[in-house]
Amino acid sequence: MLVIDANVAVAACAKEQGFAELGDELAAPPLMWSEARANLHLELFKQTITAEDAAIMHERLETCPVERQDPPELGRRAWELAERFGWGRTYDAEYVALAQILGCRLVTIDARLRRGTEQLGIVIGVHELGQQTPEMQSGTDPESEANPLRQA
Repeated sequence: MLVIDANVAVAACAKEQGFAELGDELAAPPLMWSEARANLHLELFKQTITAEDAAIMHERLETCPVERQDPPELGRRAWELAERFGWGRTYDAEYVALAQILGCRLVTIDARLRRGTEQLGIVIGVHELGQQTPEMQSGTDPESEANPLRQA
């Protein structure tokens, strides 16, 4: 299982088989849908995507094969992680907390999140899918991560 964040979900929505490329078992906290929907609508508002593309991507988001997970301890764990990492908001912490609770990895396109949580060893970039976990590698962390899903 993989937890995906909103950025990964939006990128996956840009391709017909975007979610399939991520794997068979995907999960996210309920927050993911609100964040991804907001990001999609913002791109439409800024006219960086067409209304037609936005409608297609929105439909892919609403029907995506991602399991909505809201375990009782999610809020408490997210709060603790935000405190630990010095984050003012708990949004990113919810994704990290869910991955911890489920005992799996979180995949993100957010290089800042990836670098900031490196010590946990569970947050990976899209480019690392199918590779060893970060702690098993040489420790190199790219400054910016390529996003293979971004191409529609």
